[in-house]
Amino acid sequence: MKTALIIIDMQRGLVSDTNRKHDSQGVIQRLNLLADALRTVGGVVIFVQHDGPENDDLYPGLPGWYLLPELDARALDPIVRKKSCDAFLGTTLEEILQANSIERLVITGCATDYCVDTTIRSALGRGYSTVVPMDGHTTSNRPHLSAEKVIEHHNAIWVNFIAPNGPAIVCPCSEVPLS
Repeated sequence: MKTALIIIDMQRGLVSDTNRKHDSQGVIQRLNLLADALRTVGGVVIFVQHDGPENDDLYPGLPGWYLLPELDARALDPIVRKKSCDAFLGTTLEEILQANSIERLVITGCATDYCVDTTIRSALGRGYSTVVPMDGHTTSNRPHLSAEKVIEHHNAIWVNFIAPNGPAIVCPCSEVPLS
């Protein structure tokens, strides 16, 4: 089964020393290892980049819009630009997946409770076999819940999500099926 790793919104304006996310450096290291392993078996690594409105740090070309320099993004890795939480909505993601005969998605990135969650639900609704590395996504503390609890909650939701091809497989990055 051909697999694509989707890395969502790991951008300077969202993950930085001034905008801290839970275990962000650990997540970056694990995503780089996962990307390398997937490329080795012929998988595709896709970066999703959020385009913010004017006067927003995520506006295209502003410093916060760029992908994190610590990520192992390569010249041949597709980049999908989005304007909403759903990486499928109004983007080229579906076209890239179809052009590469992708059947399984491994969805990771920032923020667990917004763009990662929305994209996972969209992928499951579209019938993709979906894997979520439980240690491959991050978020901030929320006023009502710590980042750790937000992540724990969403991992539990995705593993029980009712969808055409079953719920998501939720496992550590080190156990993600690559082929």
